[in-house]
Amino acid sequence: MNDTAIHVDKVSKCFAIGNGTEYARLTEAVAGSIKSVTRAAWRKTASQVQPALDADEKAVDTRREGNKFWALRDIDFRVHCGEAVGIVGGNGAGKSTLLKILSRIVSPTSGRVGVRGRVGCLLEVGTGFHPELTGRENVFLNGTILGMSRREIRRRFDEIVSFAEVETFIDTPVKRYSNGMIIRLGFSVAAHFEPEVFIIDEVLGVGDASFQAKSLAKAKEFRDEGRTVLLVSHYMPSVIEFATRAILIQEGRIVADGDPTQIVDMHLRRDSNDH
Repeated sequence: MNDTAIHVDKVSKCFAIGNGTEYARLTEAVAGSIKSVTRAAWRKTASQVQPALDADEKAVDTRREGNKFWALRDIDFRVHCGEAVGIVGGNGAGKSTLLKILSRIVSPTSGRVGVRGRVGCLLEVGTGFHPELTGRENVFLNGTILGMSRREIRRRFDEIVSFAEVETFIDTPVKRYSNGMIIRLGFSVAAHFEPEVFIIDEVLGVGDASFQAKSLAKAKEFRDEGRTVLLVSHYMPSVIEFATRAILIQEGRIVADGDPTQIVDMHLRRDSNDH
């Protein structure tokens, strides 16, 4: 029986520097997964999820070819069902780009990826949230983007709001929320989606300590239930505590894959030498 939850086969990703066309297509890719959001509402939402060139696409001379920038080069690995994998690396290494590809937000330039089962992802703060809509409306919007039915969202609504600790503000427009409140609500929606594969990008390192602890406990609960979790973090103690395996990415390539303690030590030594 195949126990592979994620396979990444020779994946590379190239961006045209100074050309917004690549990210204009991002909204089309996300829109394809929406079941019951009106076209007008989605156009507003798309303006929020289309990011500028983020830290993982910063120009590094060794990855530039004319007006092209290779965010990832020949990434190749497998993740087994139930593994908790920490992905580490410096700013601009390509970590977030990899997660966006796994989340089907961005398409690879070459290579193939496959993810088995329902995927819950929590990437940039506010992705899929519309600032003019209330927290309540955004729970339904974000849940729909993830693939939940309205019946499923209604059934889990109280749990989602309670976990996010935003009961008092649930009917307030999200534009009045702090980043921490948005993170809590986004994490709660994604977690209550009950994914087989949970992809988390750095957000556990943002917000108050009590919610970080609660979020990490939820991720551990998924891990202990045999679900697959991918976590990008710059906070190395959480990687060592949580992950059963770690992958180190530098300049768009995998340079090490193995025991979390050893990988973190290698990353910190390399990072120290670079500075």
